[in-house]
Amino acid sequence: QVQLMESGGGLVQAGGSLRLSCAASGSIYRINAMGWYRQAPGNERELVATITRGGSTNYADSVKGRFTISRDNAKNTVYLQTNSLKPEDTAVYYCNADRVYGPWGSGMNYWGKGTLVTVSS
Repeated sequence: QVQLMESGGGLVQAGGSLRLSCAASGSIYRINAMGWYRQAPGNERELVATITRGGSTNYADSVKGRFTISRDNAKNTVYLQTNSLKPEDTAVYYCNADRVYGPWGSGMNYWGKGTLVTVSS
C-alpha cells in the first residue's frame, strides 16, 4: 500500500508564496514520475507540473516562470514552490506518483488527497 501525503497549503495574499510538499510512503522500490495537479471549484483537474526521476520537468503555461517543481528521490518526496501567486491559482492541489514500483511488480499510479491553496486579492 502506497500513500501520498501533501502539506503546505493555506491562505496567502496575491503576490505571495507557498511551498507544497508531498511524501510517498510504503514499500516503494522506485517512482518514475511525480507531479502536481489542481482543481478549482467547477473546473476539471488540470496539470500544474511534473518531474521525472531524472529531473526533467514540464509545466502548464499558466504557471511557467512562477512555480518550480523539484524532488528528492531518496525521500520519495516532491515539492512545488509557488511564487507570485494569483487569485486564479486558488484550487485544491493534488500530488500524483506515476509508475510506482514495489513488491507488487508492475508500475502503479497513486493520488494524494489534496491540499487547499487559497489566494486572496
